[in-house]
Amino acid sequence: MANSLRGEVLNLYKNLLYLGREYPKGADYFRSRLKAAFLKNKDVKDPEKIRQLIARGEFVIKELEALYFLRKYRALKQRYYSDDNQ
Repeated sequence: MANSLRGEVLNLYKNLLYLGREYPKGADYFRSRLKAAFLKNKDVKDPEKIRQLIARGEFVIKELEALYFLRKYRALKQRYYSDDNQ
């Protein structure tokens, strides 16, 4: 059963690695933390625990997307509005 989740885990890793390219502290920092997090849980065999970890990873994806959206919004706001209007 755990083998059927392997594809999901690899897909999650690839998505997180792709999103980490724009991380504020740098892609290398993000990549090392991501690798450490996945290696920490490499021995998990319980399918239910794996599903929980995948759900946590998907939550991290949503948080990263929100972080990037907020950063872009702030950049646009600074570009078009002066500090006097706030």
